[in-house]
Amino acid sequence: MTALKKVERTLQVLHADASKDYQRIGQGMIRSIFRPIQPKDFKNAYLPVSAKQGEYLRNLIVKHNLKNVVEFGTSFGISTIYLGDGVRQTGGSVVTTELLQSKADRAKQNIEAAGLSDHVEFRVGDAMETLKDYSEPIDFLFLDGWKDLYLPLFQMLESNVHSGTIIYSDNMDMGGTKPLADYLNAKDDVYETHALEGGKAWVTRLR
Repeated sequence: MTALKKVERTLQVLHADASKDYQRIGQGMIRSIFRPIQPKDFKNAYLPVSAKQGEYLRNLIVKHNLKNVVEFGTSFGISTIYLGDGVRQTGGSVVTTELLQSKADRAKQNIEAAGLSDHVEFRVGDAMETLKDYSEPIDFLFLDGWKDLYLPLFQMLESNVHSGTIIYSDNMDMGGTKPLADYLNAKDDVYETHALEGGKAWVTRLR
């Protein structure tokens, strides 16, 4: 079986299972009725990118020959597979971070099933800790974790951004992402941002 066929077969299975997420998300929302919502409330939910988004991410990496990819928010690894298949073609690697050990374990299994283990490094725990010592230039930064961390995480990694970096921020229509949106808009002389999918996602580059 070719590398691409292994990737596509794995994605097909995962997207089919992720289509049942509405049930898992509903269960998580019930738990948060009496307290603030927490990441562990969605430990059984994929919360994935769509197949269309995934293809877009992979194509961006290949088109621009991006090699050093950092992902915030592994979940069960659907997005990581798209990113990993992109760097498989460019000769790069993905560093991905996930807060919950149980999700990271599932993601590792899925990445292995897709034949991409050699292209992905997992870091488990609070991203502000797991990525604080990251020192490589970042060619592609994918933000799709806990929304309140978008801005502090970006600011922590901002020194790793260079003229060729692409930053893809998902779910920018959610309230927790407003600080990042305000930050990027305030620095519009430095960053150029384009909204996709009606504002759901932002793609940002240095001017």
